[in-house]
Amino acid sequence: MLLTAIGLMVVAAALAGPVPIILARARWPARSPVVALTLWQSIALAGGLSMIGSLLAFALIPFGGDLPGGIRSLAARLGAGTLPAGTTFTSVLILCGALILGSHLLLNLAATFFRASRQQRRHHHLIGLLSHPLPSRPGTRVIDHDAPVAYCLPGATRSATVLSLGLIRLLDEDQLRGVIEHERAHLLQQHHLVLLAFKSWHSALPWFPIANRAENAVALLVEMLADDRARRVVPDRTLATAIALVGSAHQVDPLGTDVVPGDGPDHPFDLVTPRVRRLIAPPLPLPRPVAAAVLGCSAALLMLPTLLLFAA
Repeated sequence: MLLTAIGLMVVAAALAGPVPIILARARWPARSPVVALTLWQSIALAGGLSMIGSLLAFALIPFGGDLPGGIRSLAARLGAGTLPAGTTFTSVLILCGALILGSHLLLNLAATFFRASRQQRRHHHLIGLLSHPLPSRPGTRVIDHDAPVAYCLPGATRSATVLSLGLIRLLDEDQLRGVIEHERAHLLQQHHLVLLAFKSWHSALPWFPIANRAENAVALLVEMLADDRARRVVPDRTLATAIALVGSAHQVDPLGTDVVPGDGPDHPFDLVTPRVRRLIAPPLPLPRPVAAAVLGCSAALLMLPTLLLFAA
């Protein structure tokens, strides 16, 4: 069990520092955003499991030689009100830390999704009152606002793409079609769920710089994924022009709500310049063997903490 705990601690340290730093600085994710997003999710999940698993393995050393046996022994000892020989205050403290950390992450995730759902319902209500449908675009609402604004509004039972009159006046027909397709891609691909998960991680560990780095990188990747879908209906330069014209307006929320992950004040970093450059000079996609290797590493990362815990 000691070797398992040390192994998990090494994995957790690697996934908390050097691995995400290297990935955040790499240029290849722009070539294959789907592959890079898969890897980021694997790093986040494997890092959390390794961190909690390492604490749990250290704490259960006095209770047994493997995780299942240790958990059964702990349950039996708690029921009997006794502790095995060799149990120290440090072991109990580490066990409490593992339980608290796991509970904190799960409760924060639930609270983040609950708050987002409540804000989305409020925003849908406001949109229903202050906007009108765009007849030529089902599921699209128009608000009377001078700033060029476009964003998607997800919901459990209904979703909407919201445009402003300022945007419609600013863009030509092809540019507008590209922007609408971009926002529809966010809704169809459920990007808000991915972004909320990373936002939850960041809010649960605000002192953890890698969480902020991961949230920023994932926000840019989902924008690139939406761009790739919009590129199917408009030329790259047309979409790049629309993004450049509208990009700065994504900092504006005319209804005073904050429910659009990746497009609002929670993400003040530059989401425009890298996308425009990528559209003007499109990079070659990752070769298939390289993409397959990265996806294989992602799967291995997810399996590694479980194998270490249960193979002890």
